[in-house]
Amino acid sequence: MSTPVSTRPDARNSIVLDVTGMTCASCAARIEKKLGKVDGVSASVNYATNKVLVLAPPGLPVEDLIKTVEAAGYGASVPVPDAPPPPDPAEQLRRRVTISAALAVPVILLGMIPALHFTGWQWVSLVLATPVVAWAGWPFHRSAWVNLRHGATTMDTLVSLGTIAAYLQSVYALVVGSRGGMGVEVYFEASVAIVTFILLGRYFEARARRSAGSALEALLNEGAKQATLLRDGVELLVPADVVKVGDLVVVRPGEKVAADGVVVEGSSAIDASLITGESVPVDVAPGSAVVGGTVNTTGRLLVQATRVGADTQLAQMARLVEQAQTGKAAVQRLADRVSGIFVPVVIAIAVLTGIGWAVAGAGANVAITTAVAVLIIACPCALGLATPTALLVGSGRGAELGILISGPEILESTRLVDTIVLDKTGTLTTGVMSVAEVVPLPGTDPATLRDVAAAAESGSEHPIGRAIAEQGSPLVSKNFAAVPGRGVTALVGDRSVQAGSAALLRDHGIDIPDALAEAAAAESGIGRSVVLVAWGGEARGLVSVSDTAKPTAAKAIAAYRALGLRPVLLSGDSAAAAQHLADQLGITDVVAEVSPAEKVAKIRELQDAGATVAMVGDGVNDAAALAQADLGIAMGSGTDAAIAASDLTLMGSDPVHAADAIRLSRVTLGRIKGNLFWAFAYNVAAIPIAAAGLLNPMIASAAMAFSSVFVVSNSLRLRRFQPLP
Repeated sequence: MSTPVSTRPDARNSIVLDVTGMTCASCAARIEKKLGKVDGVSASVNYATNKVLVLAPPGLPVEDLIKTVEAAGYGASVPVPDAPPPPDPAEQLRRRVTISAALAVPVILLGMIPALHFTGWQWVSLVLATPVVAWAGWPFHRSAWVNLRHGATTMDTLVSLGTIAAYLQSVYALVVGSRGGMGVEVYFEASVAIVTFILLGRYFEARARRSAGSALEALLNEGAKQATLLRDGVELLVPADVVKVGDLVVVRPGEKVAADGVVVEGSSAIDASLITGESVPVDVAPGSAVVGGTVNTTGRLLVQATRVGADTQLAQMARLVEQAQTGKAAVQRLADRVSGIFVPVVIAIAVLTGIGWAVAGAGANVAITTAVAVLIIACPCALGLATPTALLVGSGRGAELGILISGPEILESTRLVDTIVLDKTGTLTTGVMSVAEVVPLPGTDPATLRDVAAAAESGSEHPIGRAIAEQGSPLVSKNFAAVPGRGVTALVGDRSVQAGSAALLRDHGIDIPDALAEAAAAESGIGRSVVLVAWGGEARGLVSVSDTAKPTAAKAIAAYRALGLRPVLLSGDSAAAAQHLADQLGITDVVAEVSPAEKVAKIRELQDAGATVAMVGDGVNDAAALAQADLGIAMGSGTDAAIAASDLTLMGSDPVHAADAIRLSRVTLGRIKGNLFWAFAYNVAAIPIAAAGLLNPMIASAAMAFSSVFVVSNSLRLRRFQPLP
């Protein structure tokens, strides 16, 4: 059996297993503890996703890990791709809740309304309560027994003890007391209410967890289901999962691209909002890369597959999201440690409470009822749900917006970051050369200068020449010749044109007027590449080319500052080009002409000065700096090396999304801390109230169920997170 291996650097294999049988956060803690006893193994169990992320030494069989989980009383298995989905826990609970409620309501009414106390009503309550406690409450009793056999207690232990104690105390009072007389005091309503309310709470919790994970489920389902292959001139409709690397795939308007690939024929606009979060379609033509799962909007395309199945960008996105949801933040590890000792402490408090009331002369009924209330009110289910549900919803919402969080520990980093270091090319700029300025000399028409230059460069392979040629020209050129290191010559109409450096013009005996030299120096001084243009033996002007700022770059810088971050421009480009961009965007800290190693050194220098640094980049030369930073943010339009080294990945190319990523991470962390505060505060406040006899078991069970539903609902508010407009 193969083991999935993590792409992030680690000496151990990263293995994800599906877990069954967990009913509370204490179950998750128990599985972690058992796996942690295996040599070289560490584990993180996520109660909200029913998965365990295991780091194991190479060579350790997965079967050994599964047996360890099973020895703890739970089930485990390796996830099977494309396997039928497991039964919906919410639907399984719905039937149990419905039957439990139908039987419990009459018992509660009989117990609470004296006017309904007919002769023998207690016996009717016993008959109705027995299936509720025994069958509906069976999951609690089974979990408590399995853990007791292993010398452990869980939150289900509290529920099982509470319901059984209330039920048996009532049976004893009924049978041994007045033999069914009207005056016998029983608490069947407490036992059935405990089971029903807690089942109802878990039903709503299961529905909320299903809703919280819907973003990942949607992501996994977004890929194309069918593909049209072109083989020997014949089109074949096949399932998308049979597409292989190198296959030619026909994509018609309205169809999804079946695999990552390169357009070899046709042109169209691709809706890439699934991947990038950006709503504007992207124009593609032969040579353009396309991503599986995106939608072809207009023309027919022929795409050659380059990555299929689990290697596609969509599959990698899903893996990143799932890994983030399976892990744990530091704040949750504290909660796990607390819940591990919480249950035995609560049982001790309940026993002492019962003894205290009995010694005080309150009677057995009051003593038992109060002890049961303590057991129920203290059940810390909300504690176990506080972190995973918020992380589940937050990372899912991020995936919808094209923001991938690589792990929950990243949330802590976003809170502390105070400096954001920005690469220039491809991050704040488009990364594409384009014409910035056309400067004609007196007597030359600017449009004519532009058209002549574009026509002359139409045969050029140089990036600067291609940028000029892409402006388009109504003129036609011939006799094109490239002069390496200097420029090009061509015949445009009846004009013999030279376009390139000053040396090229001088080679042709053409003088450069002072005005043109000054204009060229000014353009070069702000980092632009200059092409001098001449024809008819005279210099006519210049065309300058540069990589321009992205339209949203200035807005992004303002957004960073609003988050309390100091922007620093760090570029390998020339000092003039970097400073010009910084002046445009309002960045005061600029470091230019640095190598990849010097980028790392600069980030380390900032860290040594006390800054907590985020780095935004997109290229191979940024990978080391991204890894060095406290928080690495990679543009998804960049290289795989940059993405692998980052903590947050932006599937689009808009630098504003980096601010959205930090905002979302901070909001998610804030929701986690708010949930944990509520869960801790609830138990701290409620236990003394129950011990004082101010809460009966029925009210306690309803309040406990409400606390879990509150925490999950609070996490679901993250689905309303909106990116910056």
